[in-house]
Amino acid sequence: MTTQTLASRPGARPGRLWALLATLRAKPMLALSLAVIVLVLGWALAPQAFTSADPLRGVPQDALLAPSASHWFGTDHLGRDIYARTVHGTSTSLQATALAVLIALFLGGAIGLLAGFLGGRIDAVLMRATDVLMAIPTLLLSMAIVTVLGFGTVHIAIAVGLSYVATFGRLMRGEVLRWRGAVFVEAAVASGVGTRGILLRHIAPHAAGPVLALAALEFGAAVLAVSSLSFLGFGAPPPAPEWGLLIAEGRNYIAAAWWYTTMPGMVVAAVVLSANQIARHAQDLGESS
Repeated sequence: MTTQTLASRPGARPGRLWALLATLRAKPMLALSLAVIVLVLGWALAPQAFTSADPLRGVPQDALLAPSASHWFGTDHLGRDIYARTVHGTSTSLQATALAVLIALFLGGAIGLLAGFLGGRIDAVLMRATDVLMAIPTLLLSMAIVTVLGFGTVHIAIAVGLSYVATFGRLMRGEVLRWRGAVFVEAAVASGVGTRGILLRHIAPHAAGPVLALAALEFGAAVLAVSSLSFLGFGAPPPAPEWGLLIAEGRNYIAAAWWYTTMPGMVVAAVVLSANQIARHAQDLGESS
Protein backbone atom coordinates (compact mmCIF):
# COMPACT_ATOMS: atom_id res chain seq x y z
CA MET A 1 0.00 0.00 0.00
CA THR A 2 1.55 3.33 -1.06
CA THR A 3 1.76 6.56 0.90
CA GLN A 4 -0.42 8.24 -1.71
CA THR A 5 -3.17 5.66 -1.15
CA LEU A 6 -3.04 6.18 2.61
CA ALA A 7 -3.11 9.93 2.19
CA SER A 8 -6.09 9.80 -0.08
CA ARG A 9 -8.18 7.83 2.37
CA PRO A 10 -8.98 10.65 4.86
CA GLY A 11 -10.59 12.68 2.12
CA ALA A 12 -12.65 9.77 0.81
CA ARG A 13 -15.21 9.79 3.60
CA PRO A 14 -15.93 13.55 3.47
CA GLY A 15 -16.24 13.22 -0.29
CA ARG A 16 -18.81 10.46 0.07
CA LEU A 17 -20.65 12.47 2.72
CA TRP A 18 -20.85 15.52 0.43
CA ALA A 19 -22.04 13.28 -2.41
CA LEU A 20 -24.76 11.85 -0.17
CA LEU A 21 -25.84 15.32 0.96
CA ALA A 22 -25.92 16.51 -2.65
CA THR A 23 -28.07 13.51 -3.61
CA LEU A 24 -30.50 14.17 -0.76
CA ARG A 25 -30.67 17.85 -1.70
CA ALA A 26 -31.41 16.98 -5.31
CA LYS A 27 -34.00 14.38 -4.29
CA PRO A 28 -36.13 15.77 -1.46
CA MET A 29 -38.50 12.79 -1.54
CA LEU A 30 -35.57 10.47 -0.86
CA ALA A 31 -34.47 12.67 2.05
CA LEU A 32 -38.01 12.66 3.43
CA SER A 33 -38.20 8.89 3.07
CA LEU A 34 -34.94 8.44 4.96
CA ALA A 35 -36.20 10.73 7.70
CA VAL A 36 -39.40 8.70 8.04
CA ILE A 37 -37.51 5.41 8.26
CA VAL A 38 -35.04 6.80 10.81
CA LEU A 39 -37.92 8.14 12.91
CA VAL A 40 -39.78 4.82 12.81
CA LEU A 41 -36.62 2.91 13.71
CA GLY A 42 -36.25 5.26 16.67
CA TRP A 43 -39.81 4.42 17.71
CA ALA A 44 -39.01 0.71 17.51
CA LEU A 45 -35.73 0.88 19.44
CA ALA A 46 -36.60 3.44 22.12
CA PRO A 47 -40.34 4.21 22.28
CA GLN A 48 -39.99 5.78 25.74
CA ALA A 49 -37.83 8.51 24.23
CA PHE A 50 -40.73 9.65 22.03
CA THR A 51 -43.67 9.35 24.41
CA SER A 52 -44.14 9.02 28.15
CA ALA A 53 -47.78 7.93 27.92
CA ASP A 54 -48.75 4.37 28.81
CA PRO A 55 -50.10 2.66 25.66
CA LEU A 56 -52.30 0.33 27.71
CA ARG A 57 -53.72 2.76 30.28
CA GLY A 58 -56.92 4.52 29.39
CA VAL A 59 -58.62 7.56 30.90
CA PRO A 60 -62.40 7.15 30.37
CA GLN A 61 -63.15 10.87 30.51
CA ASP A 62 -60.64 11.43 27.66
CA ALA A 63 -62.31 8.98 25.28
CA LEU A 64 -62.36 9.90 21.57
CA LEU A 65 -60.57 13.22 21.91
CA ALA A 66 -59.47 14.79 18.63
CA PRO A 67 -55.77 15.34 17.91
CA SER A 68 -54.32 18.16 20.01
CA ALA A 69 -51.11 19.28 21.70
CA SER A 70 -51.83 16.84 24.55
CA HIS A 71 -52.69 13.90 22.30
CA TRP A 72 -51.02 14.25 18.89
CA PHE A 73 -53.01 11.42 17.32
CA GLY A 74 -56.07 11.79 19.52
CA THR A 75 -57.43 9.13 21.87
CA ASP A 76 -59.38 5.92 21.36
CA HIS A 77 -62.72 4.80 22.79
CA LEU A 78 -61.06 3.86 26.09
CA GLY A 79 -59.17 7.12 26.44
CA ARG A 80 -55.80 5.66 25.50
CA ASP A 81 -53.33 7.87 23.64
CA ILE A 82 -53.22 6.69 20.01
CA TYR A 83 -49.80 8.21 19.37
CA ALA A 84 -48.34 6.25 22.29
CA ARG A 85 -49.98 3.06 21.06
CA THR A 86 -48.67 3.66 17.55
CA VAL A 87 -45.14 4.30 18.78
CA HIS A 88 -45.09 1.26 21.08
CA GLY A 89 -46.61 -0.92 18.36
CA THR A 90 -43.80 -0.11 15.94
CA SER A 91 -41.41 -2.64 17.43
CA THR A 92 -43.86 -5.53 17.09
CA SER A 93 -44.86 -4.63 13.54
CA LEU A 94 -41.31 -4.09 12.27
CA GLN A 95 -39.97 -7.22 13.95
CA ALA A 96 -42.68 -9.27 12.24
CA THR A 97 -41.88 -7.61 8.92
CA ALA A 98 -38.13 -8.20 9.25
CA LEU A 99 -38.70 -11.86 10.17
CA ALA A 100 -40.99 -12.32 7.18
CA VAL A 101 -38.44 -10.85 4.76
CA LEU A 102 -35.62 -12.95 6.25
CA ILE A 103 -37.66 -16.14 5.91
CA ALA A 104 -38.46 -15.37 2.28
CA LEU A 105 -34.87 -14.33 1.56
CA PHE A 106 -33.10 -17.38 2.98
CA LEU A 107 -35.66 -20.07 2.16
CA GLY A 108 -36.40 -18.71 -1.31
CA GLY A 109 -32.70 -18.12 -1.93
CA ALA A 110 -31.83 -21.68 -0.95
CA ILE A 111 -34.53 -23.12 -3.20
CA GLY A 112 -33.43 -21.02 -6.16
CA LEU A 113 -29.77 -21.82 -5.55
CA LEU A 114 -30.35 -25.56 -5.58
CA ALA A 115 -32.81 -25.50 -8.47
CA GLY A 116 -30.58 -23.38 -10.68
CA PHE A 117 -27.36 -25.26 -9.99
CA LEU A 118 -28.55 -28.86 -9.86
CA GLY A 119 -31.11 -28.59 -12.68
CA GLY A 120 -32.89 -31.66 -13.99
CA ARG A 121 -35.74 -33.15 -12.00
CA ILE A 122 -34.92 -31.19 -8.87
CA ASP A 123 -35.21 -27.95 -10.79
CA ALA A 124 -38.47 -29.05 -12.42
CA VAL A 125 -40.08 -30.10 -9.12
CA LEU A 126 -39.01 -26.97 -7.23
CA MET A 127 -40.08 -24.61 -10.00
CA ARG A 128 -43.47 -26.28 -10.38
CA ALA A 129 -43.96 -25.84 -6.65
CA THR A 130 -43.11 -22.15 -6.91
CA ASP A 131 -45.52 -21.84 -9.86
CA VAL A 132 -48.32 -23.14 -7.63
CA LEU A 133 -47.41 -20.68 -4.87
CA MET A 134 -47.24 -17.74 -7.27
CA ALA A 135 -50.65 -18.62 -8.70
CA ILE A 136 -52.25 -17.95 -5.31
CA PRO A 137 -52.70 -14.28 -4.24
CA THR A 138 -50.21 -13.35 -1.53
CA LEU A 139 -52.75 -12.25 1.06
CA LEU A 140 -54.94 -15.31 0.50
CA LEU A 141 -51.93 -17.62 0.80
CA SER A 142 -50.80 -15.84 3.98
CA MET A 143 -54.27 -16.21 5.49
CA ALA A 144 -54.32 -19.94 4.69
CA ILE A 145 -50.89 -20.49 6.24
CA VAL A 146 -51.60 -18.49 9.41
CA THR A 147 -54.89 -20.36 9.83
CA VAL A 148 -52.92 -23.62 9.88
CA LEU A 149 -50.17 -22.29 12.17
CA GLY A 150 -52.46 -20.41 14.55
CA PHE A 151 -52.91 -16.76 15.40
CA GLY A 152 -50.09 -14.54 16.68
CA THR A 153 -47.54 -12.04 15.43
CA VAL A 154 -44.79 -14.63 14.91
CA HIS A 155 -47.14 -16.86 12.94
CA ILE A 156 -48.13 -13.87 10.80
CA ALA A 157 -44.45 -13.24 10.05
CA ILE A 158 -43.93 -16.89 9.07
CA ALA A 159 -47.03 -16.87 6.87
CA VAL A 160 -46.03 -13.68 5.06
CA GLY A 161 -42.47 -14.94 4.64
CA LEU A 162 -43.61 -18.25 3.15
CA SER A 163 -45.95 -16.46 0.76
CA TYR A 164 -42.96 -14.56 -0.72
CA VAL A 165 -40.66 -17.59 -1.00
CA ALA A 166 -41.61 -18.29 -4.62
CA THR A 167 -40.67 -14.77 -5.75
CA PHE A 168 -37.24 -14.95 -4.17
CA GLY A 169 -36.70 -18.50 -5.40
CA ARG A 170 -37.48 -17.56 -9.00
CA LEU A 171 -35.10 -14.61 -8.96
CA MET A 172 -32.28 -16.57 -7.32
CA ARG A 173 -32.66 -19.39 -9.84
CA GLY A 174 -32.35 -16.93 -12.71
CA GLU A 175 -29.20 -15.42 -11.23
CA VAL A 176 -27.67 -18.86 -10.62
CA LEU A 177 -28.33 -19.86 -14.22
CA ARG A 178 -26.67 -16.63 -15.27
CA TRP A 179 -23.48 -17.29 -13.28
CA ARG A 180 -23.33 -21.09 -13.48
CA GLY A 181 -21.61 -21.00 -16.85
CA ALA A 182 -19.07 -18.34 -15.88
CA VAL A 183 -15.40 -19.09 -16.50
CA PHE A 184 -14.42 -18.91 -12.83
CA VAL A 185 -17.15 -21.42 -11.91
CA GLU A 186 -15.98 -23.85 -14.60
CA ALA A 187 -12.42 -23.40 -13.36
CA ALA A 188 -13.52 -24.21 -9.81
CA VAL A 189 -15.27 -27.36 -11.01
CA ALA A 190 -12.20 -28.40 -12.99
CA SER A 191 -9.97 -27.87 -9.97
CA GLY A 192 -12.05 -30.27 -7.89
CA VAL A 193 -14.00 -27.86 -5.68
CA GLY A 194 -17.06 -29.55 -4.19
CA THR A 195 -20.66 -28.58 -4.89
CA ARG A 196 -21.02 -26.86 -1.53
CA GLY A 197 -17.92 -24.76 -2.08
CA ILE A 198 -18.99 -23.75 -5.58
CA LEU A 199 -22.43 -22.74 -4.40
CA LEU A 200 -21.38 -20.81 -1.30
CA ARG A 201 -18.07 -19.32 -2.43
CA HIS A 202 -18.48 -18.70 -6.13
CA ILE A 203 -22.12 -18.53 -7.19
CA ALA A 204 -24.06 -17.28 -4.16
CA PRO A 205 -22.03 -14.07 -3.62
CA HIS A 206 -22.51 -13.02 -7.25
CA ALA A 207 -26.18 -13.95 -7.35
CA ALA A 208 -27.02 -12.31 -4.01
CA GLY A 209 -27.07 -8.69 -5.24
CA PRO A 210 -30.41 -8.68 -7.11
CA VAL A 211 -31.98 -10.87 -4.42
CA LEU A 212 -31.00 -8.43 -1.68
CA ALA A 213 -32.39 -5.60 -3.79
CA LEU A 214 -35.65 -7.54 -4.03
CA ALA A 215 -35.66 -7.92 -0.24
CA ALA A 216 -35.47 -4.15 0.11
CA LEU A 217 -38.27 -3.72 -2.40
CA GLU A 218 -40.47 -6.29 -0.69
CA PHE A 219 -39.98 -4.79 2.78
CA GLY A 220 -42.70 -2.21 2.19
CA ALA A 221 -45.05 -4.85 0.81
CA ALA A 222 -44.32 -7.05 3.84
CA VAL A 223 -45.21 -4.17 6.19
CA LEU A 224 -48.55 -3.87 4.42
CA ALA A 225 -49.15 -7.64 4.47
CA VAL A 226 -48.35 -7.95 8.18
CA SER A 227 -50.60 -5.00 9.01
CA SER A 228 -53.39 -6.42 6.84
CA LEU A 229 -53.33 -9.77 8.63
CA SER A 230 -53.26 -8.01 11.98
CA PHE A 231 -56.20 -5.88 10.84
CA LEU A 232 -58.15 -9.06 10.02
CA GLY A 233 -57.56 -10.37 13.54
CA PHE A 234 -54.79 -12.91 12.93
CA GLY A 235 -52.19 -11.05 14.99
CA ALA A 236 -51.73 -10.29 18.64
CA PRO A 237 -54.99 -10.02 20.62
CA PRO A 238 -56.14 -6.73 22.19
CA PRO A 239 -54.97 -4.67 23.99
CA ALA A 240 -51.61 -5.18 22.23
CA PRO A 241 -50.56 -2.03 20.34
CA GLU A 242 -50.04 -3.35 16.82
CA TRP A 243 -50.44 -1.18 13.70
CA GLY A 244 -53.03 -3.32 11.95
CA LEU A 245 -54.95 -3.90 15.17
CA LEU A 246 -55.02 -0.15 15.90
CA ILE A 247 -56.64 0.49 12.51
CA ALA A 248 -59.11 -2.35 13.04
CA GLU A 249 -60.17 -1.07 16.46
CA GLY A 250 -61.12 2.30 15.03
CA ARG A 251 -63.24 1.13 12.09
CA ASN A 252 -66.42 1.18 14.20
CA TYR A 253 -65.79 4.81 15.19
CA ILE A 254 -64.65 6.18 11.84
CA ALA A 255 -67.73 8.41 11.42
CA ALA A 256 -67.36 10.06 14.83
CA ALA A 257 -63.57 9.83 15.29
CA TRP A 258 -61.76 9.87 11.94
CA TRP A 259 -58.35 10.08 13.62
CA TYR A 260 -58.77 6.68 15.26
CA THR A 261 -57.96 4.81 12.05
CA THR A 262 -56.47 7.64 9.97
CA MET A 263 -53.42 8.36 12.13
CA PRO A 264 -52.10 4.78 12.41
CA GLY A 265 -53.05 4.25 8.77
CA MET A 266 -51.00 7.26 7.71
CA VAL A 267 -48.00 5.87 9.60
CA VAL A 268 -48.29 2.53 7.78
CA ALA A 269 -48.67 4.29 4.43
CA ALA A 270 -45.67 6.55 5.13
CA VAL A 271 -43.45 3.59 6.04
CA VAL A 272 -44.49 1.58 2.97
CA LEU A 273 -43.97 4.50 0.57
CA SER A 274 -40.66 5.48 2.19
CA ALA A 275 -39.31 1.94 2.06
CA ASN A 276 -40.25 1.67 -1.61
CA GLN A 277 -38.63 5.02 -2.41
CA ILE A 278 -35.35 4.04 -0.74
CA ALA A 279 -35.36 0.58 -2.34
CA ARG A 280 -35.88 2.05 -5.81
CA HIS A 281 -33.03 4.48 -5.32
CA ALA A 282 -30.76 1.65 -4.16
CA GLN A 283 -31.79 -0.41 -7.17
CA ASP A 284 -31.02 2.48 -9.53
CA LEU A 285 -27.58 2.85 -7.96
CA GLY A 286 -26.93 -0.87 -8.42
CA GLU A 287 -27.95 -0.79 -12.06
CA SER A 288 -25.85 2.31 -12.79
CA SER A 289 -22.79 0.77 -11.18
